[in-house]
Amino acid sequence: MEGALQTLLGEEPVLVLNGARTVGKSTLLAGIAARADRTVLDLDDLATREAVAADPALFAGGPAPVLVDEFQKVPELLDAVKAELNRDLRTGRFVLTGSTRYTALPRVAQSLTGRVHVVDVWPLSQGELEGTRETFCEHLLDDPAALIGKVRTPETREGYEQRVLAGGFPLAVRRSATARSRWFRDYVSLVINRDVLEIRQVRQRDALPRLLRVLAAQTGQVLNNRKAAEQALLEPSVTGDYLALLEAVFLVHRLPAWGRTLGSRVAGMPKVHLVDSGLASHLLGLTTRRLAGRQPAVLTEFGHVLETFAVNEVLRQVSWLEEPVITGHFRTHDQIEVDLVVESYDGRTAGVEVKASSRVTQQDLRGLRMLRDKLGDAYTGGVLLNLGNRAYTIDERIHVLPLSTLWT
Repeated sequence: MEGALQTLLGEEPVLVLNGARTVGKSTLLAGIAARADRTVLDLDDLATREAVAADPALFAGGPAPVLVDEFQKVPELLDAVKAELNRDLRTGRFVLTGSTRYTALPRVAQSLTGRVHVVDVWPLSQGELEGTRETFCEHLLDDPAALIGKVRTPETREGYEQRVLAGGFPLAVRRSATARSRWFRDYVSLVINRDVLEIRQVRQRDALPRLLRVLAAQTGQVLNNRKAAEQALLEPSVTGDYLALLEAVFLVHRLPAWGRTLGSRVAGMPKVHLVDSGLASHLLGLTTRRLAGRQPAVLTEFGHVLETFAVNEVLRQVSWLEEPVITGHFRTHDQIEVDLVVESYDGRTAGVEVKASSRVTQQDLRGLRMLRDKLGDAYTGGVLLNLGNRAYTIDERIHVLPLSTLWT
C-alpha cells in the first residue's frame, strides 16, 4: 500500500485507511509519519484521546499531514477537520485510520462527504508475505494470456492448504496452528465485545459470534439471510442489522452481484465472504488433520474457503491499483456463475473462477464462456484458477492457471 498512499497524498485532502484491527494500518501510518517527520495521534491511548476530545480544533490545525490513529474514538475531531478544510483544501492534509467501517458511522460519513478518499487495508496478501510485487490484476485487465508465461513452480496441494488455513493477519500467520486458533478466538471476542459495542448497544450480544460462525459456513456462497437467521436463532429482521455490524468491524464483507445495468446489480443477491481465510478456517474448525481425512463434507467446506481466499487475494491487489475498478460476482437464475468479475473504469472486464481441484470440466467453464459471449470485445479474458500445476489456454480468451499465479 505504501506506494499507492504516497500518490494519493498528493491528490486528496483526506485519506481514511479503513480495515480490520491488526492488519497494519498503524504501521502504514508510522511510515508516513517517519517520512513527513510528524507525530501520530493515537486515540487508542486514553490520555491522547482525552486531550484531543478536549480541544479537537487545536489538533486538527496542526502542520500537515495530521495523522490520527483510530479516529472513530473521537467523532468530534471530524467536525474540526471539516472546519480546517473549509479554510484550506490543499491535498495531503489528513491521514486517518479506523477499525470501524467509515460508512457505518453516520455522523462521520456526513462530515467529510466529497473531501475524503477511503482506502481499504486488508490482511497481508501472499505476495506481501513472500516479498514479491503481485501484478495479477494488471494482467487480468490487459491480457490474461500473458499470465501463462509468468507461472513459476506451483504449490503442492498441502502448500495451498497451509496458506488458506494461515490467512494473512500479521499477528496470526506465523503462529503454530494451536496458537493461531487461540489468537483468532481472542480476536473475535475483542472485536465483538469492544468495537461492535462502540458502534451500537446490542441486546443479544451472544448472537453475534453465533451469526459469525453461520456466515463462515456460508463463505463464498450467495448470502441466504433467512437460512442464516434460522441457524443463528435470530429473527430475520434482526439478522440484517447484525450482519451490518459484523461488516462494520471488518469480520465479513459482501461481494455484490455484477451486471452492466443497475437493475441486474440490484436484483442479484450478494455473496458473503469472511475477511480472511484463516479466520474462516478457525470458525469452521478446518485443520490440517481434518483435511488429510479427505471427507467429502470437509472438502466442500474447504472449497468455499478456498474461493474466499482467492477472491480476497484479488481484492487486496485491487486496493492498490491506480485506476478504479468494479468487482462483483456473476450468477444467472439457472445457476451459471463466475466467482469474481473485475471491470475497469473504461469497461474492460475479466472473470475469475476458482476450483479446489486439479481437474477441469466443461461445466467449470460455462460462466466464463457466457461472459465472453455477452461482452464481446470488452472481455479481456477469463481465468480458471485451480490446484493443478499446468498453465494453458483451454478456449478462446479462457485460460487455466495454478492458483499460485495470484502471487508468483
